[in-house]
Amino acid sequence: MIPLKQALDSSIGKKFVMSISGFALVGFIIVHLLGNLPLYLNAETAGPMLNQYSAFLASFGFLLVGAEIVLAAAFIIHMAYAIRTTLVNKAARKNKYDKGIVTKGGPSHLTLLSKNMIFSGLVIGVFLVVHIWQFRLSKDAAPMVALVGGAEVHDLYSIVVKTFSQPINVVFYTLVMLFLGAHLSHGFWSAFQSLGAMKPAWSKQIHALGVVIAIVLAAGFLFIPIVMFLTQSGV
Repeated sequence: MIPLKQALDSSIGKKFVMSISGFALVGFIIVHLLGNLPLYLNAETAGPMLNQYSAFLASFGFLLVGAEIVLAAAFIIHMAYAIRTTLVNKAARKNKYDKGIVTKGGPSHLTLLSKNMIFSGLVIGVFLVVHIWQFRLSKDAAPMVALVGGAEVHDLYSIVVKTFSQPINVVFYTLVMLFLGAHLSHGFWSAFQSLGAMKPAWSKQIHALGVVIAIVLAAGFLFIPIVMFLTQSGV
């Protein structure tokens, strides 16, 4: 039996870990978008709904902290394996070129962005640091209280309004969501391929499904800061 460390260090092992962690992160993105959908409603409705959702999550206490640690680990592992795989692949290609070896594969779904998945991944990584800072760690994210159903809850909605009242944040979030869409559109198909869960005949359908999922998720997040800015700034 191959030792676990050796298996994970293999090309197939690295792709397997990236695929599983990637699917976990996509699941989180879907849930996160669903929780943020109230932001498309008017302020009188959106505020209480978002704050109530925030309070509901906070009620899980240490379970929420555990979930956040798992998600952070999944992202770190995904990024670490992605960087390592990219470096190994570049070294392998350079070695082939140096030896004069030319390879030719069959049809693929590679594009300029899919060939630079590591770049879009790094952009998303920087975004997450900024996002966590703005909504969890900065002084503007300090607990503010709102009343929902007669109970005091964390006023997350006010933080969202304040963040997206600044044009620079709107532009930043919008641009990053374009990178997220590009990353997901190829990553979804690639994950199925890496796990060996896709027959050649399914390739186009899986790729199309990935594109649809990427567009829905990216667009769902992309228009939130725009809508918030236009409705809250009085434009």
